[in-house]
Amino acid sequence: MEELIAKAAGMIEALPFIQRFRNETVVVKFGGSILDDEAACASILQDVSFMEVVGLRPVLVHGGGKTISRGMAALNLEPTFVQGLRVTDAATMEVVENSLNREVNAHLVKQLRSMGCRSMGIYGQTILTASRRTGTDPDSGEPLDWGYVGEVMCVDTAPILECTSSQTVPVITPLGLGADGHIYNINADEAAAAIAAGLPARKLVYLSDVPGLLKDPRDPSSLISHVNAGDVEQLVGDGIIGGGMIPKIRSAVKTIEAGVNKVHIVDAGMCHSLLLELFTEQGVGTEIVKS
Repeated sequence: MEELIAKAAGMIEALPFIQRFRNETVVVKFGGSILDDEAACASILQDVSFMEVVGLRPVLVHGGGKTISRGMAALNLEPTFVQGLRVTDAATMEVVENSLNREVNAHLVKQLRSMGCRSMGIYGQTILTASRRTGTDPDSGEPLDWGYVGEVMCVDTAPILECTSSQTVPVITPLGLGADGHIYNINADEAAAAIAAGLPARKLVYLSDVPGLLKDPRDPSSLISHVNAGDVEQLVGDGIIGGGMIPKIRSAVKTIEAGVNKVHIVDAGMCHSLLLELFTEQGVGTEIVKS
């Protein structure tokens, strides 16, 4: 009986959050190694299904780097990365498009539907307008060339809103269409941020391979649960935000400045971490809010 009462208490704790976020849009981004972890991936998709059932409007944006790498290996294509981004020539772009649109996206949609959740795949190039990414090597000053790697210029939100208004979860690939007619590979974090800002969403959640922002990257107990957007650059300067977390946090700040209320960074490997972050008082990750 005590166990049943505890379960009821958990549902009651979630009630005010469900009421607060009813009919609100939440963009969820995930990818990386979690896509190869069947149990962890199922946990995330169950959380997304639950969100839709209780009245939220989840929008799922996914990556698929490992699937792309396997597809390239099968064709003896050697991957090259510059500043953490995959250099994408014409042959690689074919693998990227096939891996994201026809493998990962199709699998996630199928999984959601098997859980009783209405879902629809949206190929990113049908809603994201992109431009070719440019940059400069900080050491040599020479221009950098990533090939068909793009940045989001514009988001057509109509197909997304059509899904969410009909209780359907859109599952979106991070691809964009350039003015030159070419499809561009877009960093999934950046694609999710642009979509969240374009809607605009109430929340953006990055499902990561770390618990959130840590004071000490080697110590999971050093989690920083709350960050003001205005303090981010100071934290970068102090070395608390470093490495691959810098572009993620900075994109979160831009998203907040564009009108999204809050950005969360949550450990994708923790069972039902998405629900624990959104529907409990304490949460389990890092939330970034407007200063």
